[in-house]
Amino acid sequence: MEYVALTGIAENVMRELKNDTLRTVEIRSPHNFFTALKLNVGDFVFLTHTSIQDLTSGTTGVVARIMKHQISTHRTFSSTETFYEERETTTARIQLDPRASARVRKVHSNDIGEITRVEAELLSCYEAR
Repeated sequence: MEYVALTGIAENVMRELKNDTLRTVEIRSPHNFFTALKLNVGDFVFLTHTSIQDLTSGTTGVVARIMKHQISTHRTFSSTETFYEERETTTARIQLDPRASARVRKVHSNDIGEITRVEAELLSCYEAR
């Protein structure tokens, strides 16, 4: 089945998802942010610790369902007597309900600025490694 993929997810987050824990993650990296913008509540997504550059057939991860999706912008101000600086950061927060372990069969798209898409197969507990 084809899934949108989020890559380079922190190992502790992946561990919690593998333990079937509902988890909210904040997406800041540009390649995952472009992908997360296109996600909707109810969609299924493939998540992996592997970086986008190393995403290949055989990469393992977790398939999860999107329970909540929120885009937010944070503004930070700093100043001294000589300058004033304003920074703006946009992030995506998604709540994930893990469903199964999976393995990538084929990478359909993993270019910067594009949605990362993979074809992945769900694994039984005997095939997970």
